[in-house]
Amino acid sequence: MASPRVWPGTPYPLGATWDGRGVNFALFSAHAEKVELCLFDPTGHQEQARIVLPEYTDEVWHGYLPEARPDLLYGYRVYGPYDPPNGLRFNHNKLLIDPYAKALSGQLQWNDVVFGYRVGGPREDLGFDRRDSARFVPKCRVVETAFTWSNDRRPRVPWEETIIYEMHVRGFTIMHPEVEPEHRGNFTALATPAVIDYLVDLGVTAVEFLPVHAAVPERHLTQRRLTNYWGYSSIGFFAPDPRFLRSGTVAEFKTMVQRLHDAGIEVILDVVYNHTGEGNHLGPTLSFRGIDNLSYYRLQDDRRYYQDVTGTGNTLNLDHPRVLQLVTDSLRYWMHEMHVDGFRFDLAPTLGRENGDYSQGSAFFDTIRQDPELADAKLIAEPWDVGPNGYQLGNFPPGWAEWNGQYRDVVRRLWKGDTGLVADMASRVAGSSDIFGFRGRRPWAGVNFITAHDGFTLQDLVSYNDKHNEANGEENRDGHDANFSWNCGIEGPSEDPDIICLRDRQKRNLLATLLLSLGVPMLLAGDEMGRTQRGNNNAYCQDNEISWIDWQHIRAEDEVLRVFVRELIHLRRRHRVFSRPRFFRGEVLSEDGLKDITWVTPAGEEATEEDWRNPIALTLGYMLSGAAGEFYTTGGQRDIDATFLVMISAFHEDLDFRFPRLNAEVAWEALVDTAEPSGLVTDGKRYVAGHAYRLRARSFALFINRADEGGRPASSHVLAHERR
Repeated sequence: MASPRVWPGTPYPLGATWDGRGVNFALFSAHAEKVELCLFDPTGHQEQARIVLPEYTDEVWHGYLPEARPDLLYGYRVYGPYDPPNGLRFNHNKLLIDPYAKALSGQLQWNDVVFGYRVGGPREDLGFDRRDSARFVPKCRVVETAFTWSNDRRPRVPWEETIIYEMHVRGFTIMHPEVEPEHRGNFTALATPAVIDYLVDLGVTAVEFLPVHAAVPERHLTQRRLTNYWGYSSIGFFAPDPRFLRSGTVAEFKTMVQRLHDAGIEVILDVVYNHTGEGNHLGPTLSFRGIDNLSYYRLQDDRRYYQDVTGTGNTLNLDHPRVLQLVTDSLRYWMHEMHVDGFRFDLAPTLGRENGDYSQGSAFFDTIRQDPELADAKLIAEPWDVGPNGYQLGNFPPGWAEWNGQYRDVVRRLWKGDTGLVADMASRVAGSSDIFGFRGRRPWAGVNFITAHDGFTLQDLVSYNDKHNEANGEENRDGHDANFSWNCGIEGPSEDPDIICLRDRQKRNLLATLLLSLGVPMLLAGDEMGRTQRGNNNAYCQDNEISWIDWQHIRAEDEVLRVFVRELIHLRRRHRVFSRPRFFRGEVLSEDGLKDITWVTPAGEEATEEDWRNPIALTLGYMLSGAAGEFYTTGGQRDIDATFLVMISAFHEDLDFRFPRLNAEVAWEALVDTAEPSGLVTDGKRYVAGHAYRLRARSFALFINRADEGGRPASSHVLAHERR
């Protein structure tokens, strides 16, 4: 192949940019001495040309190829010193992935050649490997970004109305019987009517995907015939992972987003900007390390080694303006070009560290806050990392939501029967104002969850006391030990009908608590249908039936559970009282003398300080007044809702729970009782103040006040606020 013509081009934008006439290539490297652009044939197997980028402007190497077109495969070779003790790891024998690549072709093939040093050599990473790695690494692909969005509009679901459904693209659809086999496991599957209809029927307003950025599996996993299924090992922050693309074109992702938006469902991406898949000083040279190791990574005083507050071997250096630019450019790309609606940031405190210390005033948070493109995004933090002072729950800036790990732990512990938690439980179901009620933050700052991808599924939470991660090949040493789970009497699967009944009730208890708590609820995909991982609480490497949803073998009891979850979600969406945009005040706010929230004891009396201090209490009651608050519709009308009563008992025996006496007339009707096999009550029976309700052992009950007021039927003055 004749050497293509190359013009000077421009240093911006970074990456490979098709402008309709040719392609501009621009790569940041502050310490490189020379950069070669390598072009490959359509298979990616044959290198056809090497072109020295002719210009170096503001630490950016750039050139323009007038004959280049979309779908061209390329990579870089970067020249400079190989001097690990001083933080320099250039090796031009290693083909490197463009950090701004919009698409990748092929998968990493593990071989000693992809390391910058001689693996097993006497000097470890201080040696220099001269072998060419091109045949083993993915190639970058020039993309055509044009797409017919057909007036796509973001659903823009208000935060307080958001209900998140966390899922894995592959695991959710790989066994779906109503998806064509060739589409299963990728983005096209999520765009099919069967999948979207399921999500709409369930009632969730947002899907949160586990990482979809291009990632690489760890070598030790492939040697055990496993892979990094979850994908928390990013190597490209702009490129969708090829394993989720059927044809290899990014249009598949855009089509999926468009179809979900048409159904009113938002798309949130779990993003991993805290580290990369290149690992520690003994890791491979795939991209950032070989382009400019000294700029991209946080290094120790001995620059041979990496700072690691992520537990993965390295930490991206957001103190550097070009690395910060990489992250924010990536976020803007997914917002503007791919139309996603928000992001969940893995190990988010890492991003807010400056000179190693976490700060709300870090450059990362300041940059996000003032960015007009990102002002419309939903931003969710995983508020912990493994570095010093890494647990930062409640300490993120206004505008951010956070995974509420305290909610998860307290709710799990109370329902398994741990005592001394009633006061904490009250705070969690009421929106955790003790954690988030500062600086004008709202209840939606807390993302409530019982389960997530990391840990037990809901079925396993009530079926196992201990983790069972033997399939991961790490002798069950991996994964959390503090699961706050309870197997209900037998470890693992059981045919005992009493055990099964108790487990099903416990699942209903946990789900009812979650979906009727103040804050943003997040469901783990499959929990509504009893998905199990066989006790594995760290299935990050299990791309198989352990992690996949089995749509064809759902028990009749689990279909009942799915209906229960659906009804709870739609109940929440009809009634603003469960998703208030403000924290409770606990003061008299309604005309009938009711507080927005009133805590009651099983005796039907308002709870006292002595009740809160009871060290053995396992019961909790509270009343939510829909008329107590300063809430308005978008048209400026008072947004008045019904009044509800919740009874919770984690006690192992039945008890009488009396309905509280109120100034207003009441006629309580049960809607939910988790002691029922369906979890739902439809008998229409009414209860009056002072009446004792037989609350069965370990159960959750919800009642609505159906009493007439002013001689009018309840339906004439209660606004059932179905938002979407």
